[in-house]
Amino acid sequence: MTALAASTGALNLGQGFPDEDGPQAVLDAARKAIADGVNQYAPGRGFPELRSAIAEHQQRFYGIPLDPATEVLVTVGATEALAATLLALIDDPDDEVVVFEPYYDSYAACVALAGARLVPVPLRWPDFHPDLEALASAVSDRTRVILVNDPHNPTGTVFSRGVLDEVVRLAHRHDAIIVTDEVYEHLVFDSPHVPIATLPGAAERTLSISSAGKTFSLTGWKTGWVTGPAELVSAVLAVKQFLTYVGGSPFQPAIATGLRLPDAFFASVSAEMKAKADLLGTGLRAAGFDVSTPGGSYFTVVDAAPLGAVDADTFCRELPARAGVVGIPLTAFVSPAHRGDYATLVRFAACKRVEVLADAVERLSALPGA
Repeated sequence: MTALAASTGALNLGQGFPDEDGPQAVLDAARKAIADGVNQYAPGRGFPELRSAIAEHQQRFYGIPLDPATEVLVTVGATEALAATLLALIDDPDDEVVVFEPYYDSYAACVALAGARLVPVPLRWPDFHPDLEALASAVSDRTRVILVNDPHNPTGTVFSRGVLDEVVRLAHRHDAIIVTDEVYEHLVFDSPHVPIATLPGAAERTLSISSAGKTFSLTGWKTGWVTGPAELVSAVLAVKQFLTYVGGSPFQPAIATGLRLPDAFFASVSAEMKAKADLLGTGLRAAGFDVSTPGGSYFTVVDAAPLGAVDADTFCRELPARAGVVGIPLTAFVSPAHRGDYATLVRFAACKRVEVLADAVERLSALPGA
């Protein structure tokens, strides 16, 4: 869809990348690192400066104590962290990985690469919260990993404490490991992010994954991390060193600078994204879409059925020519067998400049039926 946006000149509200650069202090720190010669391989676990900054961040925002020497691993973005984690933890073809569906598209690919079976738990329009009985039915003694993306991509939902508590209860009951994808942790709109690792009984069986890309609007830097119990982090390292070995060296001290920015910066990230999501949501409603209000992340999901859509894939492929805007069908994030449950739903990204969002909703308002 990004290629379609480029070829047609449409406004790209499809792929989730910002169109503005991150904090100047972080950009300057990367330039300084390059000038200072930080251009060769980093240590396998990442530079101590960044590992310490990650540990400080987890303590500062969530009260999670970590040993940066053994409980933090720097990765090439959250996607590599996820791949290395699943490859490290899964060693039996009967292993299962429970995910909430729709799901970020790399999840199914990584589970398949690891040789396990993906077990989806549906999130239903319009609030996209799971049925706890369905979750309990999906988790069994074959479950090796319960994978939780919170705040959630693609739906923008933020899971309730009841959902998180049930994940922990089921992980204990079936001796599963919890793996969290928390890349939107600083993009929660109405309340502070609550990592599963802070819940009673969770820390000893949880690997938490995050990255710098979404928080600092630096998605191309691909700098992420895994934190958790030392033995689990070491298992991930054993795989990661044969995937990428290490990531971009000069970005690591720069991200350490970012993680140590004042609280006001992190508050502004959330507030600015909420304002953009509100602007986009209001415009989409005015254009005639039914809109699911997100609790966080970059994304807003709409139902295009009121505008005559019967298939989101077709609707999104035609949208650049009809309105000069690109979105992504939610069916791109579900198992083939379940596409019908999300047939007319579309994901739009709010992580663009305000003037781009305003232009996009004006164009969408001109659609027939709007």
